[in-house]
Amino acid sequence: MEVDVFNIKGEKVGKAELSAAIFEAPIKVDLMHQAFVRQMANSRLGTHSTKGRSEVSGGGRKPWRQKGTGRARQGSIRAAQWVGGGKIFTPKPRSYDKAMPKKMRRAALRSALSVKASDGEIILLDDLKVDEVKTKSMAKTVNNIVGDAKVLLLIPDNTSDYDDVRKACANLANVKTLLANYLNIRDLLGFENVIIPVAALDVIESYLG
Repeated sequence: MEVDVFNIKGEKVGKAELSAAIFEAPIKVDLMHQAFVRQMANSRLGTHSTKGRSEVSGGGRKPWRQKGTGRARQGSIRAAQWVGGGKIFTPKPRSYDKAMPKKMRRAALRSALSVKASDGEIILLDDLKVDEVKTKSMAKTVNNIVGDAKVLLLIPDNTSDYDDVRKACANLANVKTLLANYLNIRDLLGFENVIIPVAALDVIESYLG
Protein backbone atom coordinates (compact mmCIF):
# COMPACT_ATOMS: atom_id res chain seq x y z
CA MET A 1 0.00 0.00 0.00
CA GLU A 2 1.37 3.40 -1.01
CA VAL A 3 0.54 6.66 0.77
CA ASP A 4 1.49 10.27 0.14
CA VAL A 5 4.44 11.80 2.00
CA PHE A 6 4.23 15.45 3.06
CA ASN A 7 6.75 17.90 4.49
CA ILE A 8 6.21 20.15 7.51
CA LYS A 9 4.84 22.89 5.23
CA GLY A 10 2.03 20.62 4.11
CA GLU A 11 3.47 20.08 0.62
CA LYS A 12 3.36 16.67 -1.03
CA VAL A 13 6.93 15.49 -1.62
CA GLY A 14 6.50 11.87 -2.68
CA LYS A 15 5.08 8.46 -1.84
CA ALA A 16 6.08 5.66 0.49
CA GLU A 17 5.05 2.05 0.89
CA LEU A 18 3.54 0.83 4.16
CA SER A 19 4.31 -2.57 5.62
CA ALA A 20 1.64 -5.08 4.64
CA ALA A 21 2.11 -6.98 7.93
CA ILE A 22 0.96 -3.94 9.89
CA PHE A 23 -1.23 -1.86 7.59
CA GLU A 24 -2.89 -4.69 5.66
CA ALA A 25 -3.43 -7.09 8.55
CA PRO A 26 -6.71 -8.99 9.07
CA ILE A 27 -9.31 -6.64 10.57
CA LYS A 28 -10.70 -8.20 13.76
CA VAL A 29 -13.43 -5.99 15.20
CA ASP A 30 -14.00 -8.15 18.27
CA LEU A 31 -10.31 -8.00 19.15
CA MET A 32 -10.25 -4.20 18.80
CA HIS A 33 -13.33 -3.97 21.02
CA GLN A 34 -11.72 -6.18 23.67
CA ALA A 35 -8.54 -4.08 23.64
CA PHE A 36 -10.57 -0.85 23.89
CA VAL A 37 -12.65 -2.12 26.83
CA ARG A 38 -9.47 -3.27 28.57
CA GLN A 39 -7.79 0.12 28.17
CA MET A 40 -10.84 2.01 29.42
CA ALA A 41 -11.22 -0.34 32.40
CA ASN A 42 -7.54 -0.10 33.32
CA SER A 43 -7.76 3.68 33.36
CA ARG A 44 -10.38 3.61 36.13
CA LEU A 45 -8.99 4.51 39.56
CA GLY A 46 -11.44 2.41 41.55
CA THR A 47 -11.07 4.66 44.62
CA HIS A 48 -14.82 5.05 45.24
CA SER A 49 -15.84 4.28 48.83
CA THR A 50 -18.82 4.82 51.11
CA LYS A 51 -19.32 3.94 54.78
CA GLY A 52 -21.31 1.00 55.99
CA ARG A 53 -23.17 0.72 59.30
CA SER A 54 -20.07 -0.34 61.20
CA GLU A 55 -18.02 2.60 59.89
CA VAL A 56 -20.21 5.64 60.59
CA SER A 57 -19.78 7.40 63.92
CA GLY A 58 -22.39 7.35 66.68
CA GLY A 59 -25.33 5.05 67.24
CA GLY A 60 -23.77 3.07 70.06
CA ARG A 61 -26.88 3.28 72.26
CA LYS A 62 -30.28 1.76 71.52
CA PRO A 63 -32.62 4.72 70.69
CA TRP A 64 -35.47 3.45 72.87
CA ARG A 65 -36.50 0.32 74.68
CA GLN A 66 -37.56 -2.69 72.66
CA LYS A 67 -41.20 -2.93 73.75
CA GLY A 68 -44.00 -0.76 75.04
CA THR A 69 -43.43 2.47 73.14
CA GLY A 70 -45.70 1.73 70.19
CA ARG A 71 -42.90 2.55 67.81
CA ALA A 72 -40.96 0.19 65.57
CA ARG A 73 -38.05 -1.50 67.26
CA GLN A 74 -34.67 0.12 66.53
CA GLY A 75 -31.20 -0.93 67.52
CA SER A 76 -29.15 2.07 66.36
CA ILE A 77 -29.69 5.51 64.90
CA ARG A 78 -26.93 4.69 62.41
CA ALA A 79 -28.83 1.85 60.74
CA ALA A 80 -29.42 2.25 57.00
CA GLN A 81 -33.00 3.53 57.31
CA TRP A 82 -31.92 6.52 59.42
CA VAL A 83 -30.70 9.83 58.02
CA GLY A 84 -26.92 9.78 58.44
CA GLY A 85 -26.89 6.03 58.78
CA GLY A 86 -24.56 3.60 57.05
CA LYS A 87 -25.26 2.44 53.50
CA ILE A 88 -26.05 -1.08 52.30
CA PHE A 89 -24.20 -2.87 49.48
CA THR A 90 -22.11 0.22 48.71
CA PRO A 91 -19.01 0.46 46.48
CA LYS A 92 -15.61 -0.13 48.02
CA PRO A 93 -12.13 0.45 46.54
CA ARG A 94 -11.36 -2.17 43.92
CA SER A 95 -9.28 -2.75 40.83
CA TYR A 96 -10.97 -2.80 37.41
CA ASP A 97 -7.85 -4.04 35.62
CA LYS A 98 -8.39 -6.53 32.81
CA ALA A 99 -5.69 -8.81 31.50
CA MET A 100 -5.00 -9.26 27.79
CA PRO A 101 -2.01 -11.05 26.25
CA LYS A 102 0.55 -8.87 24.48
CA LYS A 103 0.06 -10.73 21.19
CA MET A 104 -3.65 -9.93 21.24
CA ARG A 105 -3.05 -6.27 22.10
CA ARG A 106 -0.62 -5.89 19.22
CA ALA A 107 -2.94 -7.71 16.84
CA ALA A 108 -5.67 -5.23 17.83
CA LEU A 109 -3.31 -2.33 17.02
CA ARG A 110 -2.51 -3.84 13.63
CA SER A 111 -6.23 -4.20 12.94
CA ALA A 112 -6.88 -0.56 13.85
CA LEU A 113 -3.95 0.66 11.73
CA SER A 114 -5.21 -1.45 8.82
CA VAL A 115 -8.65 0.16 9.12
CA LYS A 116 -7.05 3.62 9.09
CA ALA A 117 -4.87 2.77 6.11
CA SER A 118 -7.75 1.30 4.09
CA ASP A 119 -9.78 4.46 4.75
CA GLY A 120 -6.91 6.70 3.63
CA GLU A 121 -6.47 8.17 7.12
CA ILE A 122 -2.72 7.46 7.46
CA ILE A 123 -0.51 10.41 6.44
CA LEU A 124 3.28 10.27 6.38
CA LEU A 125 5.67 13.18 7.06
CA ASP A 126 9.20 13.19 5.74
CA ASP A 127 10.49 15.02 8.82
CA LEU A 128 9.05 16.46 12.03
CA LYS A 129 11.24 19.46 12.75
CA VAL A 130 10.01 23.03 13.06
CA ASP A 131 12.07 26.19 12.68
CA GLU A 132 10.06 28.15 15.24
CA VAL A 133 7.59 27.37 17.98
CA LYS A 134 4.39 28.86 16.63
CA THR A 135 0.94 27.41 17.06
CA LYS A 136 -0.28 29.34 14.02
CA SER A 137 2.23 27.76 11.65
CA MET A 138 1.57 24.24 12.99
CA ALA A 139 -2.20 24.79 12.65
CA LYS A 140 -1.67 25.86 9.04
CA THR A 141 0.40 22.73 8.36
CA VAL A 142 -2.22 20.42 9.83
CA ASN A 143 -4.98 22.24 7.97
CA ASN A 144 -3.13 21.92 4.65
CA ILE A 145 -2.77 18.16 5.14
CA VAL A 146 -6.07 17.04 6.70
CA GLY A 147 -8.27 20.12 6.97
CA ASP A 148 -10.09 20.56 10.28
CA ALA A 149 -10.15 16.84 11.17
CA LYS A 150 -9.04 15.55 14.55
CA VAL A 151 -5.42 14.43 14.25
CA LEU A 152 -3.16 12.09 16.19
CA LEU A 153 0.45 13.17 15.60
CA LEU A 154 3.04 10.55 16.48
CA ILE A 155 6.43 11.61 17.87
CA PRO A 156 9.38 9.30 17.06
CA ASP A 157 11.10 9.53 20.46
CA ASN A 158 11.20 11.50 23.68
CA THR A 159 14.15 13.78 22.88
CA SER A 160 14.64 17.53 22.90
CA ASP A 161 14.51 17.54 19.08
CA TYR A 162 10.73 17.26 19.23
CA ASP A 163 10.03 19.59 22.17
CA ASP A 164 9.26 22.46 19.79
CA VAL A 165 6.70 20.30 17.98
CA ARG A 166 4.93 19.44 21.24
CA LYS A 167 4.85 23.11 22.26
CA ALA A 168 3.54 24.20 18.86
CA CYS A 169 0.70 21.64 19.09
CA ALA A 170 -0.12 22.17 22.76
CA ASN A 171 -2.89 24.72 22.14
CA LEU A 172 -4.43 22.99 19.13
CA ALA A 173 -7.76 21.50 20.20
CA ASN A 174 -7.92 19.05 17.29
CA VAL A 175 -4.33 17.74 17.54
CA LYS A 176 -2.82 15.33 20.05
CA THR A 177 0.87 14.42 20.12
CA LEU A 178 1.83 10.93 21.26
CA LEU A 179 5.05 8.96 21.41
CA ALA A 180 5.09 6.27 18.73
CA ASN A 181 5.86 3.51 21.23
CA TYR A 182 2.82 4.59 23.31
CA LEU A 183 0.43 4.00 20.42
CA ASN A 184 -2.85 2.64 21.79
CA ILE A 185 -6.24 1.50 20.55
CA ARG A 186 -8.20 4.31 22.22
CA ASP A 187 -6.30 7.09 20.46
CA LEU A 188 -6.29 5.25 17.14
CA LEU A 189 -10.07 4.90 17.20
CA GLY A 190 -10.68 8.34 18.69
CA PHE A 191 -8.97 10.44 16.01
CA GLU A 192 -9.95 10.73 12.38
CA ASN A 193 -6.41 10.90 10.95
CA VAL A 194 -2.99 9.69 12.07
CA ILE A 195 0.08 11.66 10.98
CA ILE A 196 3.20 9.51 11.18
CA PRO A 197 6.73 10.84 10.53
CA VAL A 198 8.93 8.36 8.70
CA ALA A 199 11.12 8.03 11.82
CA ALA A 200 8.03 7.14 13.90
CA LEU A 201 7.01 4.59 11.28
CA ASP A 202 10.29 2.77 11.93
CA VAL A 203 9.46 2.69 15.67
CA ILE A 204 6.02 1.21 15.01
CA GLU A 205 7.43 -1.44 12.66
CA SER A 206 10.05 -2.37 15.27
CA TYR A 207 7.42 -3.78 17.66
CA LEU A 208 4.40 -4.46 15.43
CA GLY A 209 6.15 -5.80 12.36
